[in-house]
Amino acid sequence: MSIASSKTKDSHIAVARRVIGVEADALLALRERVGGEFDTAVELCLATRGRVVVTGMGKSGHVGSKIAATLASTGTPAFFVHPGEASHGDLGMITPDDTVIAISNSGESSEIVTILPLIRRLGLSLITFTGNAASTLARAAAANLDISVAEEACPLNLAPTASTTATLAMGDALAVALLESRGFTSEDFARSHPGGTLGKRLLLHISDIMRTGDELPTSRMDTPFRQALLEMTSKGLGMTAVVDADQRVVGIFTDGDLRRALDDHADVIDLALGDLVTPGCKTLQPDALAVDAVRLFEDHKITSLLIVDDAGRLVGALNVHDLLRAGVM
Repeated sequence: MSIASSKTKDSHIAVARRVIGVEADALLALRERVGGEFDTAVELCLATRGRVVVTGMGKSGHVGSKIAATLASTGTPAFFVHPGEASHGDLGMITPDDTVIAISNSGESSEIVTILPLIRRLGLSLITFTGNAASTLARAAAANLDISVAEEACPLNLAPTASTTATLAMGDALAVALLESRGFTSEDFARSHPGGTLGKRLLLHISDIMRTGDELPTSRMDTPFRQALLEMTSKGLGMTAVVDADQRVVGIFTDGDLRRALDDHADVIDLALGDLVTPGCKTLQPDALAVDAVRLFEDHKITSLLIVDDAGRLVGALNVHDLLRAGVM
């Protein structure tokens, strides 16, 4: 590596550290300014019978879209409306039961100022995120959240950088304050994210993914080893459940048990399964969450699990591949 290229890389690292430092300082200053206006904003959102409508131009609009998405996914119905489109018909999406969050660092974005009379006419509560408490938007708001920064991270002090970071953090703070006020739980979060890994972990039950009926490999204690091996092979779960005459689970015989049996017994073919099975095994019930199976697999280093009813009767089975296919591992 040449000296020149080394110096360039050092310069890049210095720039990155300076940018992060400027933005970190902006966030620390923002934290100290949070006060009564923030509390008012939270109460206005909690009192909203409709939805929270977020609007903003340019970079503020991009951040506003993310804030609306975060609110919506944490228990506060919200959506984003572009202010330029609002004055050309999209205001029809807003109802008198809604609350508006308008984001503008200057507090003078003409596209938002233009629709202020319409917001007033609808009687909407207005919350603003601005960097100028004396601006048109801030003065019109029921609560103005101060997102001002001492400087942008851009060396020209022009490109929105620290200010958009401060705006995003303020939006996150508002969303989390509302989440906690509503008693929003991880299960609530999962219901709004059913397609994600977290949603599957919190919503998917064992009964949704377990093997049942003819797919279940079952044997008795007196089943000959040869027959049990055929049962394991035909069902493809890498094990067979060992049950009594009433289908109550008394144990499990796995691929691992098979290897140990072959190592320990020269006459294994002539033995009954009861001679090889250690009684007892880990089980779950059908209404348990799939994530409970994941914990059992990880904690006990197992790859198969039997599912039983309240009386201990076999009703299902699953293995690690079932959990992988379901997207919870």
